[in-house]
Amino acid sequence: MKREITNSIRYIMDNWLPPVVRDSRFFMYPAFHFWFRGAYVDEIMDFKKNVLYMSDAEYSGMYEKIKVRAKERPTDMNDACIDFSIDNMDKSAQTLLDVGCGRGYYLNQIAQRTQYRLTGCDMMDHIEGLKADYVSGWVEKLPFADNSFDIVTCTHTVEHILDLRRAVSELKRVAKKQLIIVTPRQKYNYYTLDLHVNFFPIKEWLLRELDVKEAVCENVGGDWVCIIDMQKQ
Repeated sequence: MKREITNSIRYIMDNWLPPVVRDSRFFMYPAFHFWFRGAYVDEIMDFKKNVLYMSDAEYSGMYEKIKVRAKERPTDMNDACIDFSIDNMDKSAQTLLDVGCGRGYYLNQIAQRTQYRLTGCDMMDHIEGLKADYVSGWVEKLPFADNSFDIVTCTHTVEHILDLRRAVSELKRVAKKQLIIVTPRQKYNYYTLDLHVNFFPIKEWLLRELDVKEAVCENVGGDWVCIIDMQKQ
């Protein structure tokens, strides 16, 4: 199921359903059962509570064991976000790091359209088919020196991070020229068909967490795309 479709479904559920229905466990249970293929449904529905007490191993293990219907799609980004972010990348840059690169679809798109020296970073030990260097690491403690990359991208990742301020600090630390962050434009509900813990229904909430003086922040196909000039911060 493409990102454009799931964004539309989420918009309808969040904006057209009465809150008493939208955040009802009884109402949402069948949706969770379908989306997560009937496995670990109760555990996933209480993820927002349970994640506060998870170790790093338990947290990463949660992502490894769940089976969602979205796993068939190559990326959580919609096509418009991919085009918009790549079109607005600093043309003078030489190096780019994608933090939370997942299976590498976005990085491979960048490889096809640019000449940057690319590096991916995520929790997994190895990623098959990646057209870039790869380093295993966590966004809250990136294994790179200060200003290591001209451009740092982080797409569909910050909504999952409990210690968001620390993660943002790390992203800024390793970005020399430009930081690009993509995250869903999503209202908070306890029962959401994802493992999100951060929600940004308006861009000002996201900009507050990013703590930047100036940024381009656009709603592109239901996701926020924030492009930060690090030399102006």
